[in-house]
Amino acid sequence: MKITLHVIGLLLALSLFAEKKVIFIAGKKSHGYFSHEHIAGSKLLSKQLNLANVGIKSVVITDDGYPKDPAILEDADAIVVYCDGGGRHLLNPHLKEFDKLMRKGIGLSCIHYGVEVPKGAPGNYFLKWIGGYFETNWSVNPHWVASFTIFPKHQVASGVGPFSINDEWYYHMRFREAMSGVTPILSSLPSESTLRRKDGPHSNNPAVRDSVLKRKEAQHVAWVYQRGKDYNNGRGFGFTGGHNHANWGSDNFRKLVLNGIAWTANVNIPDSGLSAGQVTVKDLQSNQDYPPTDRWNDDQIQSALDRFQ
Repeated sequence: MKITLHVIGLLLALSLFAEKKVIFIAGKKSHGYFSHEHIAGSKLLSKQLNLANVGIKSVVITDDGYPKDPAILEDADAIVVYCDGGGRHLLNPHLKEFDKLMRKGIGLSCIHYGVEVPKGAPGNYFLKWIGGYFETNWSVNPHWVASFTIFPKHQVASGVGPFSINDEWYYHMRFREAMSGVTPILSSLPSESTLRRKDGPHSNNPAVRDSVLKRKEAQHVAWVYQRGKDYNNGRGFGFTGGHNHANWGSDNFRKLVLNGIAWTANVNIPDSGLSAGQVTVKDLQSNQDYPPTDRWNDDQIQSALDRFQ
């Protein structure tokens, strides 16, 4: 009995230090150069996770959608989905099989458009997996400068300092009832200018106007979710930024996402957060889906990096 207990203890100890496997599923090409760069953004984040020296080994799947060999997901500690969403979301045709992975306790992070799925079965699964999602005719998708000055006492916010950044920050997300299990990480009050568009599935609606213009409620654009025992206490992370590829050059923006992904893999986040590493013009230009344009030449990319300092 003593030997058995010793072996069990040793196995448990080894499991705590075992390398965590993080799988990025990068979606198809989308909006053009330097926007919705799913492959380039995933590879940049994957590289920084591997360099952060916290026991993570991450890889990026670039199969233009769901992995052609789904078996690669079976032993993942966490999965990151960065893709176009709505009716085109790569998880829509795989909800039941993916739910089996989630019930094993595998973590899930969804970035930008990857947080939007249709209302109904897909949305209900997302509420179970990451605690919230973009619901049409409820959530909105304006481009605006969000300022973040106050952060919760949570590992995912570790080492993140105040920052402001222009992105297509989705907000007024559909969360679980009473925010059960959900902890907001990035919150900001959008300006009135974000709600000047006509009512539409993604643009505006009475509910969001009441929330922002009347009640002046801060909107949560990044959050974490702790699942229950029916999902083996797995973890979820939603991040609505990530439209503008240049924003991955912001240390605070990048660090928060690295922290969130690592947290879903059950990595203990240092007080200073994961090392965000360094990102150069060349790093941002790597692995693009489209050829360069005049709008994002070397000088303009460097100017964006300088503004983040």
